[in-house]
Amino acid sequence: MKKTKVMSIGCILVLVFCMFGLSLNVYAKEGAKQIDGSYLTDKSESIGYDTKITRGEDLLAGYSKCVRLPNGHLYVGGTTVACQTVERIGLAVAIERAKEEDTTWEAYDAWIVREENTDRIASSKELEVEGGYYYRVVCTHSANSDMSSSFTNGIFIE
Repeated sequence: MKKTKVMSIGCILVLVFCMFGLSLNVYAKEGAKQIDGSYLTDKSESIGYDTKITRGEDLLAGYSKCVRLPNGHLYVGGTTVACQTVERIGLAVAIERAKEEDTTWEAYDAWIVREENTDRIASSKELEVEGGYYYRVVCTHSANSDMSSSFTNGIFIE
């Protein structure tokens, strides 16, 4: 009995330390600049996961995605997932851009999609964008009255 208890506590401690270690953000570029929560990166892809704004029963998850494509193009979009079929589900996608010396993001493009009587919604676009900027995706996710948001890091387009 005592051996089992000690092993259980040991497993819990290992799990806690692993979770703490995995939650640390490591960035290859030391001192990477951050604007409004998004790091400016040279990576070709970034995914942002939702943070709950309300505590409800309908919204399960949401994410936003930004991928650098060849020839100055971006793949951008997001997804909202409900726990079950809901009356209304929605996704608002906003594309923002900034230069490295900027302190705020500026609006670039945006759209909203809504569906009824379903448990998920997704929307994406391929955009031709101007070089010399970092681009990020910001999404607002809703399922009935539950809401959350997500955003990616900035992806540089040459």
